[in-house]
Amino acid sequence: MEKVSATELARNTREILDRVVALGEAIAVERNHTLIAQILPAERTMTAQQAFADLPPTLTSRQASQWLSDSRESLDDTIRDPWA
Repeated sequence: MEKVSATELARNTREILDRVVALGEAIAVERNHTLIAQILPAERTMTAQQAFADLPPTLTSRQASQWLSDSRESLDDTIRDPWA
């Protein structure tokens, strides 16, 4: 884990954050040689399409269209009180 001083972080915030993103590594922030914080890269997110991209299709196009149509038939647009 790379270490930077609090002063260096204050002076070079953009560059340090760019390194976190580019390298995907944490950076330790120190003040007077004492660890005071860590900057960690955000968890990678993906879309549903990306998550399911490797799954084999289980429905044909026709079956999928029919399922979508069937699922919308019983859909009711009225607002319901969940506490009633």
